[in-house]
Amino acid sequence: MDILVCIDDTDDIETRGTGEIAEILARALEEAGLARCGPVTRHQLLVHPDIAYTSHNSSMCFPASIDGGRLEEVVSLCRSSLVSESAPAADPGLCVVVTDRLARPQTLIDYGREAKARVIAKEEAYELAADLDLHLSEHGGTGIGVIGALAGAGLRLSGDDGRFRGKFRIPGDDDGVASVREIKTSGVDEVRVIDGATLADDDRVLVDGECKLVLLGGRGVLLVRPADGTAPAPWTVVDRRSLKAY
Repeated sequence: MDILVCIDDTDDIETRGTGEIAEILARALEEAGLARCGPVTRHQLLVHPDIAYTSHNSSMCFPASIDGGRLEEVVSLCRSSLVSESAPAADPGLCVVVTDRLARPQTLIDYGREAKARVIAKEEAYELAADLDLHLSEHGGTGIGVIGALAGAGLRLSGDDGRFRGKFRIPGDDDGVASVREIKTSGVDEVRVIDGATLADDDRVLVDGECKLVLLGGRGVLLVRPADGTAPAPWTVVDRRSLKAY
């Protein structure tokens, strides 16, 4: 059985971030023998004066494969881990989606996209979760984290939103250059120009420095842009500011 686990609003300005807590949850599920978990993605939601958030109003989501008969154990461990790891002043929310039981996936995706554009009330999130038969629960404070937890699950389900948590370095030659073929051996599914064109395996990219992947088409994508005329390759990895839209 495939599921998505999404959390939001677990931290305050002085505690570990929601992304780190999502990784703790994934690790706890694997160590308990309950799941095989995929990478965590960060999903940016609306920043608005009427929305309370710690720093950037983003939720964190990861996929997992589990034994269908142990779903309740998975949810229970996620709940207890979220309670123990969240900041005392936080308003954490948890969403667990069984993707192959979701009768109307587009409805959840649409909700996620709306959460990037308008203010949503907690009651609306609970109504949708009940309608779609999803697990949605709050674990402290005002519980408004349920809004983002449900939205992040929808955005991850879309396959076209979010940045993978963490940075990594791609080995290059002495000039910091690697071919797309070589880049793919580092766990990258695709190398794409930021305007949408996909690079061929023989194309060369300046990868000197830390890189981040975005989720596009359900794949881990490294975004690049044309390099300037002095660079040792025709393409270079985009800077972090260019990823704010993802």
